[in-house]
Amino acid sequence: MTILVTGCAGFIGHRVASLLLDAGHAVHGVDHLGQSAYRRLQEWRVNSLLGRPGFAFDQRDVTNPKDLRQLFADSDPRGPTTAVVNLAALAGVRGSVDSPGAYFNVNVFGALNLLELCREFGVDRFVLASTSSVYGGEIDGPVSEDADSSRPLSPYAASKKAAEALLHSYHHLNGMNVAVLRYFTVYGPAGRPDMSIFRFIRRVVEDEPITVFGDGTQQRDFTYVDDIARGTVAALGVAGYETINLGYGSPVALNDVIGMIENALGKKARIEYQERHPADPMMTWADTGRARDLLDWTPAVGIEEGIRHTVAWYEANRDWAKVLK
Repeated sequence: MTILVTGCAGFIGHRVASLLLDAGHAVHGVDHLGQSAYRRLQEWRVNSLLGRPGFAFDQRDVTNPKDLRQLFADSDPRGPTTAVVNLAALAGVRGSVDSPGAYFNVNVFGALNLLELCREFGVDRFVLASTSSVYGGEIDGPVSEDADSSRPLSPYAASKKAAEALLHSYHHLNGMNVAVLRYFTVYGPAGRPDMSIFRFIRRVVEDEPITVFGDGTQQRDFTYVDDIARGTVAALGVAGYETINLGYGSPVALNDVIGMIENALGKKARIEYQERHPADPMMTWADTGRARDLLDWTPAVGIEEGIRHTVAWYEANRDWAKVLK
């Protein structure tokens, strides 16, 4: 297969592209490289892919349909595109509250541009990265894919829910095979600097205080990036339209995560607690039964092991990673 992976310079995208190459697929990676504050990290990820057999990279923007069209129309010696894995997105709850239009432009209209090109060029397989944030409010147990997702708490979650609905219409009208993957709190080496585990590690190492929004008892279903990437690759085999949770299935309190980071570093954290943001749920917790049944997927890396790997990556790349605030 020749697979178009958008957002290949992103945290999850570069791992998905790497696994696809490992499996012998041709990968056409696309990324805007637009977040200048994280440009060094994006370049580190892309550089880990460049030079690998079967990989090609284009700096393009999913919000520009003319820019994208060339990828589908131009002849590729490796063969025409047979599937799209759309990982290009603006992510993060708080940022979407400040800039909702930007989030909808990338997350909804970017997906629409790709879907239109898939329809035109006969690409019938599409994987979308969505989010556990679509489940919205408070939960008290593992949440399954048929739970209510009609009340998102942030523009980010709303944009992802809108993209999910859009993909369903293209499946219905064009027979496209679609897998919507709802990721649960992804972390790991070369992760997003705005996510809690990266921020906590950086701040402890650099002797800066950790800011926790809430009292630290809120829980997240932290899922290691390699597990997420494996599930994403497996989803290329989905037939029809399926929504699938990818999560570890065991939520952990933020205070406990900080303790694991302290143990991995041999260093105490200074914690400053602030009021919890109204867009943040108290808990995320994935029911992963559908992923097990449809994808033969189960997570392999527990939170303590994953934190050790993430700490090791940070320490190995500290000279430049420490400025990624």
